[in-house]
Amino acid sequence: MPATPPQPRRTVAIILLDRIVALATATRRVLTGRDDVSRATWVAAIAALGVLVVTAVAVIGLLRTPEKLTPVTLDAPPSADQVGTQAPETPRAQARPAASSPTASAPPPVASATAVAPTVGASTRPTPSAASPTPAALNADFSIADNALLSYGAAVTITNPGSVSVPQWTLTVTLPRESLRVSGVEGARASRDGAVWTFVPDGSSGQVPGSSSVRVTFRVNGSLAGATPEACTIDGTACTGLTH
Repeated sequence: MPATPPQPRRTVAIILLDRIVALATATRRVLTGRDDVSRATWVAAIAALGVLVVTAVAVIGLLRTPEKLTPVTLDAPPSADQVGTQAPETPRAQARPAASSPTASAPPPVASATAVAPTVGASTRPTPSAASPTPAALNADFSIADNALLSYGAAVTITNPGSVSVPQWTLTVTLPRESLRVSGVEGARASRDGAVWTFVPDGSSGQVPGSSSVRVTFRVNGSLAGATPEACTIDGTACTGLTH
């Protein structure tokens, strides 16, 4: 008995086409067998047939071009060794910022010739100035200006030989008796302690400028005979011009 030839394998496209043809034939038979079929029924039947045709064409196109379908790749299952020694989960890679294009470096600022920035951390304390020069010791010269019957006029010239002004000084004149009086003082203020008279600068002649002098004048009253001062000092230094 001869072998039966094998049946050709029917593809999906052929099956869809056979179903569409069968559906169209059945629809035509139903519609032609009835006389009272309305226009709406015809439209619905044609629309359903069109949908089937479009679906069939799409499926056939996909089957004929399988390369357009994106294959889905599945990861191979891990081996037993990998499961036993699973590495700790590493964090996902973070997006790196785009590298900025290098820019031309600006030239260093030019130091100004007239303004210099202070050094950071440098001390801002003012530099102590040099020690002020010491004023020189004053000199005094005593003289009698004029004589009268019961009085005489005296003048003391105080000289500063140095270059630095001397703001204060003390002149003392010791008279031979307490009965003698001093009056008409100019260039100083006078005070008395017995026969000792002390003169200090007043507001107008308080300072003796450098390489200059001031003059103190007064009048001694009482008796002309034996009324010459016994002592005269300026800041403890004896006056010149005093005679006994």
